[in-house]
Parts: sequence; structure tokens; C-alpha cells
Amino acid sequence: MALPVILGLGGTMRSGSITERVLEISMRAASAAGAETVVIGGPELALPLYDPQEPARSAEAVRLLAHLRRADGVIIASPAYHGSISGLVKNALDYAEDLRDEPRPYLDGVAVGLIACAAGWQAGTQTLQALRSIAHALRAWPTPLGVAINTSGELFDAAGRCVDESAQLKLETVGRQVVEFCRMRVAALGCRSTRLG
Repeated sequence: MALPVILGLGGTMRSGSITERVLEISMRAASAAGAETVVIGGPELALPLYDPQEPARSAEAVRLLAHLRRADGVIIASPAYHGSISGLVKNALDYAEDLRDEPRPYLDGVAVGLIACAAGWQAGTQTLQALRSIAHALRAWPTPLGVAINTSGELFDAAGRCVDESAQLKLETVGRQVVEFCRMRVAALGCRSTRLG
């Protein structure tokens, strides 16, 4: 049986941001659970503003769409900007509109893990809720656990290790749940991949 393919999507324009680093924790957990993983993060998300009336797509947008088509699961991580997701992440997700007329429209039936990072709980939980609403609009299946990370405390040590055990456990759980949901859907459909559903 082929490995489920999990796409990690998120970060900020700053390479190595906290949002990118927490996404990597979930992606490592997904890989350890037996998935093939691909990450499009940070500066790679600096796509032209999505325009549904303009059919031409940049090479970066074509790459994103190819990975969205191929993904059995997606893990999205966004910083909280003014109480909601960043424009960078939202614009990337807007490109899923190009998938509307495909055999699997949007992210229909795709397991999606959600992570929001904010310097405080209020913005983090609001952003997580916004991500969940977007996932539903894209017909995806959000995992039971979504994670709001409060970045106002110490999360990583000088060596880059996560020092918040609770955050680490939650992030790893999201990665594992996405893989588990992919496998359950494949078993329910009786086929190799959700992409064939």
C-alpha cells in the first residue's frame, strides 16, 4: 500500500519563523506515523494575489496546486494577524478555487490538521476557528484536535528544540491524527488513496 501524502502549508515571510517550526513538529509526527510529507512554507507562499479571472499561474502556484491535488492530508499553520489568519496563508488557500471542477473538488474529504500561532490565547483561538471555517468551506475534514500556540512564552531553546511539552504533544497528535484519518478514509473507500475517491 502506498504511503499517504501529507502536505504541510504555512509560515510567514520570515524563514524559520515560529509558525514554520511548529508546523515541522506536526510534519515529523506525520512522517513517523508512516506518511510521505511535503512542506510549502514561509517565503514559498509568496504567490501572486489570487485572481480567478486570470487563468495564467506562476510556477510557484502551479507547484502548490500540484501538491494540493496529490495530498491525502494537509496540515495548515498560520500566524495570527489582527485576530485572524495571515494574508499569506489565506491567499495560498484561495488557490484551491482552481480545483473546483476536478474529480475531487477543492479538498473534499481530505483530512486537515490546523495550527494557529499568536502572542496570546485570544488571537490564537480566533485564528484557529477561522482556519476551521475555511477547512469546512473547502469540504475538508478537520481533525478533532486543532492547536493554538501561545508564542508569548518560551517555545524553543537555543538548539531549536521545543521546550513546551504540552505544545509538542498537541502538535504531534495533530500530525498523527491527519495520517490516521487518511488511512480510515482509504479503508472506508476500499481504494489506495483519497485522491481516487
